[in-house]
Amino acid sequence: MQNLNRRGFLGLTAGAVLLSGCAPGGGTTAGAPKPGGRLRAAFSGGGAAEVLDPHETDLYIEIARAKALYDKLADYGSDMSPQPRLAERWEPSADLLTWRITLRRTNFHDGRPLRAADVLASYARITEPGGSRRAKSTLSVIDLAHSRAIDDRTVEFRLKRPYAEFPNALATLGAYIIPEGTTDFSKPNGTGPFELVSFEPGRSFLAARNPGYFDGAPLVDELQIVVTNDEAARVNALLGKQIDYAHDLTLTSARTHESSGQLQVHRLPLGNFHGLAMKVDRPPFDRLELRQAMFHLIDREELLRSVLQGSGQVGNDLYGKGYRYYAELPQRRQDLERARALVKQAGAEGTTIDFNTSDASTGLKEAAMAISDQARKVGLNLNVRLGNKDTYWSDINKSGVLASYRSGGMPLDSHFSQRLLSGSTTNNTAWRRPEFDALYDEAQSSLDESRRAEVYRRMQEQLFNEGGFVWWGVSDWIVASAANVGGVDDRAPANTLDWARFDKVWLA
Repeated sequence: MQNLNRRGFLGLTAGAVLLSGCAPGGGTTAGAPKPGGRLRAAFSGGGAAEVLDPHETDLYIEIARAKALYDKLADYGSDMSPQPRLAERWEPSADLLTWRITLRRTNFHDGRPLRAADVLASYARITEPGGSRRAKSTLSVIDLAHSRAIDDRTVEFRLKRPYAEFPNALATLGAYIIPEGTTDFSKPNGTGPFELVSFEPGRSFLAARNPGYFDGAPLVDELQIVVTNDEAARVNALLGKQIDYAHDLTLTSARTHESSGQLQVHRLPLGNFHGLAMKVDRPPFDRLELRQAMFHLIDREELLRSVLQGSGQVGNDLYGKGYRYYAELPQRRQDLERARALVKQAGAEGTTIDFNTSDASTGLKEAAMAISDQARKVGLNLNVRLGNKDTYWSDINKSGVLASYRSGGMPLDSHFSQRLLSGSTTNNTAWRRPEFDALYDEAQSSLDESRRAEVYRRMQEQLFNEGGFVWWGVSDWIVASAANVGGVDDRAPANTLDWARFDKVWLA
């Protein structure tokens, strides 16, 4: 890791300012949908460690490739509700312990029909003992030993406990369906809208349209996804017509080019959550007082101004602002006097704490530097360290004590199950509380939504007072496309069905 100070950070970012020189009056020239052409999309990548195994997806580029090649039984709609995909419908039993899924008629790329056995085998692979695949913690509620294929198009899942929001599990990240017996992903065989042509990890992915796709064949003939880790380079490649779509822009770039006439800026609404993660199971953040000091030392309004440039909303240390079941608690504001007292109670005055960040996603470094400056006011020295952008997310999951954090959208149920239960595979704060797990089970055992909301509120109150996440802001997720690209959905937050859905776009 590379240590950063404020002066060094400013030097790193100074060269990233973009000068447009474009005439005002932007807009699309895409016109009506038409077939043909190759769509070229640029994302940040993970280097040689990138995979095509859909159950191992972690980075946004891997998710975009997985959804091009594969499908899940369900996916999150733009309102975070589960939408049927490979599942035509689902029906729960009265006790919420059995869910019957009817599959749609469709084929894998090699012509084999999708079967119930493929679904059961896919979920068995994700949840196999010793594994740490992203969807494992969510799908582990399924009692696979007592689940069954009623026929080729009907799966009956038996659950270990009642789960009222089970369709959210079908939509969870990484829960893709592969053919039974698949072990080799060098030639992916999915049900998705595109079929693999070639793949170079950390460089480029090329796929061709699947004419038999169940949701309608893609309009473009080919999809190419390339790796461009530098955000300024992605924008310049878009301006230079080397690519057609650029993922994850900064607010500076968006404002510079919004009315340029040379590209379209798409602000995906309030699906970009900014925060930091403290590991609660190890010093120094095993001390509750120090976690609470972090809650109180952060100036969320200043971060909104400096990092988000006033484009967004302050957070209140809970994930999912504006989503269903989000708890509206009294807004927390900076209180330096209280933060100093808590630092003193924790015996942490003058303590130096490594603060991991990266340029793996936009805004992570900027936020870390600003929070480090704020922490000095209460006697904490947060030593900002720049991590490997290719392995940052896996690194902070396994090691360290404090990290700059960012998330796309997902329902609160999925946030809890993937990140905050004792068995969660992406539990980046090491939050493991049996009583919290029990509350989650209680919420899911009830068909009464008001009862579930009440329990979710209790869970969020516990996180608000004792947890390891600080969610300080929420903003739009920003992508851009060339003026001749049509069909990019401006309503779809990252991680949802219509985000990076390249089977629905076209080129003029």
